[in-house]
Amino acid sequence: MKSLIPGVLRDESQFALLFVGQSLSVLGDRVALVAVPFAVLSVGGSASDVGLVAAAALLPMLLFTLVGGVWADRLRRHCIMLVSDLVRFATQGTTAALLLTGVAEVPHIALLMVVFGTADAFFMPASMGLMPQVVSPERLREANALRGFVQSCALVLGPALAGGVVALSGPGGALALDAVTFAVSAAFLVRLRPRETASGTAQAPTGGAFLMELRAGWVQVRTRTWVWSGMAAIGVYHVVVLPSVFVLGPVLAEQEWGGAASWSVVVTAFGIGSVIGDVCAYRIRIARPMAVAAAALAVASCQALIIGAGNSLALIAVLEAITGVAVSLFFVLWETALQAHIPEGTLSRVSSYDYLLSAGLMPLGLALAGPVSDSLGMHSTLYAMTLVAVPAALALLCVPAVRRLPAHPAATAAAAGTGMS
Repeated sequence: MKSLIPGVLRDESQFALLFVGQSLSVLGDRVALVAVPFAVLSVGGSASDVGLVAAAALLPMLLFTLVGGVWADRLRRHCIMLVSDLVRFATQGTTAALLLTGVAEVPHIALLMVVFGTADAFFMPASMGLMPQVVSPERLREANALRGFVQSCALVLGPALAGGVVALSGPGGALALDAVTFAVSAAFLVRLRPRETASGTAQAPTGGAFLMELRAGWVQVRTRTWVWSGMAAIGVYHVVVLPSVFVLGPVLAEQEWGGAASWSVVVTAFGIGSVIGDVCAYRIRIARPMAVAAAALAVASCQALIIGAGNSLALIAVLEAITGVAVSLFFVLWETALQAHIPEGTLSRVSSYDYLLSAGLMPLGLALAGPVSDSLGMHSTLYAMTLVAVPAALALLCVPAVRRLPAHPAATAAAAGTGMS
């Protein structure tokens, strides 16, 4: 039985605590993604209200992610995550109670999602910055791959679990389950004893100090070519490629493939590919992680072409599974590179810029995808997306600092002064 447990979980006890709690929380998040729209509809909300509630959760993330990054570099990161979990436990539990007692209204849900999104904005940078404090440097890739594995499995299992829970107890029951997962995560975070860094013990900065520390985080991004070029490529992926999956793909499936059942085949295939990609990232040692990541991003950026090329459903599913492998490889290697090469004292600030570019810019692409496809046509828009996204990923691969970045910072120090940073 011991041999079935990944080595990083056996050897890194603090990471094991974090991993177990976060795994349950991720599954709860996937359940909530399905439950919240049905919760809005169950209280008489319209499709516009569903969009309003989604925006209510997203807007605080745009406003507070950078704040969360600064705070996470100054305060104890696991304490910030603990407070965030407790707030999200309270918001999801309150929403569930309002739904189960039949008194919930759309404004109630929207307001609670504002609070939820604010807590999320502080959690994500703290979580990214915490990893090097609970995992030894040589095990970071394995740890990130395991986290990605759980997220990929949740993509497949979460909607099915949500459907069953909603059918049995309604959206309120599903959100109650999500609240319980936050409580479990908080219980594990209470037991966590991460290694302290030079930061993480001071007071949260205010006023001019806050702006100075935010600027210091940006300097870490601006002075590393591989970081800012990687963030630019990620921004293109989120603005250009993901709308083909979240907006145009389901519409095309309804129009040409036979509806939601066909689209679920494609989504499931992508999820299976993601699981395989995480397993590969866990097992394979890569000397030049960002070079492989950039190549994987180029493959992942082909999703719009795959969806719009008019192939058979079986071929689309197989190709989407391949892009799922590529997406998992990219994000595991990207996160590991940041954690390995960015100073721990500024890692959360750098990751907050990363989250802002991805989560912050994606709504722009989601909003534009429909009108552009109405103007150019569905298939033409999907082809155009590919013509923008794939060259952007290949441009990242052409950056010398990206191709040459080693897996470990010691190699970077040895190459100092060669223009490779």
